[in-house]
Amino acid sequence: MMIELFVMGGPFFMGLITLILMAGIAMSIFTFVRLKSTGEFTVQHLSMPDLIRHIGILALVVGFLGQMIGLFSAFQAIEQVGTVSPALLAGGLKVSSITTIYGMISFSICYLAYFGLNVLVKENKA
Repeated sequence: MMIELFVMGGPFFMGLITLILMAGIAMSIFTFVRLKSTGEFTVQHLSMPDLIRHIGILALVVGFLGQMIGLFSAFQAIEQVGTVSPALLAGGLKVSSITTIYGMISFSICYLAYFGLNVLVKENKA
């Protein structure tokens, strides 16, 4: 099911969002481990949660971009054909929203990491 959605959403945008998500998760884990093991808080460590938040926003924007490009292509095809059944149009809208949903999920994961690391930083800073 997940692979099917990945392919339906378009391998380029879905792959790009996946890479962005993996970068955000890797940075979150690296920052958490570094802060817990050393206990030192440099300016670089304090800015990492913000960077992770921005990575999540990038995933969201790429998801919306994927949807807009998909909709543009679909509307271009509809314009050439002339008429389209409502069921076909609804199916196209459903498929075009896959990248947006995946971008939102990636954004949510990065934002949860952002909040968790912010709590950790504030807790150990005090």
